[in-house]
Amino acid sequence: MSLDLTLQNRQRTRAMDLRQLRTIVTALLSELLEIKQAELGVTLVAEAEMTRLNETFLQHEGSTDVLTFDHREPGTRNSKRGTAIHGEIFVCVDDAILQARQFRTTWQSEVVRYVVHGVLHLLGYDDHRATDRRKMKREENRLLGLLTARFPLSRLARKTKLAK
Repeated sequence: MSLDLTLQNRQRTRAMDLRQLRTIVTALLSELLEIKQAELGVTLVAEAEMTRLNETFLQHEGSTDVLTFDHREPGTRNSKRGTAIHGEIFVCVDDAILQARQFRTTWQSEVVRYVVHGVLHLLGYDDHRATDRRKMKREENRLLGLLTARFPLSRLARKTKLAK
């Protein structure tokens, strides 16, 4: 098994424990999904950067919760759900906070949901048609439930040190 995981925090809205996020993503990939090979970048961004990414790459106006970029060769992308992924996932922490309020959950749970959603896209799941969207949402909920039962997602919120 070869797991190359890069995590970056480019937002300042919430302090994030990247070590804990790495543990969660590693368990998702290697244990729950049994992915044998992964080159994955997960970047946490604020609304302004997500808006820029969304407009630049998808020509969609405004921010979004998660963007996924599949870096596999075009002929192998989203063909069959497999055991190898190569891509990047951008997660908007500001959107996670807003949606957590809307859905009465925590922003940490939303962040993990967005990572799961991105990984599912890299595995070939699609959410453009209603039937595919329902299938993807069921799997997303299943995986998030397993991760929530196993990890205290509240620990993703890193405590900031008070200045003396």
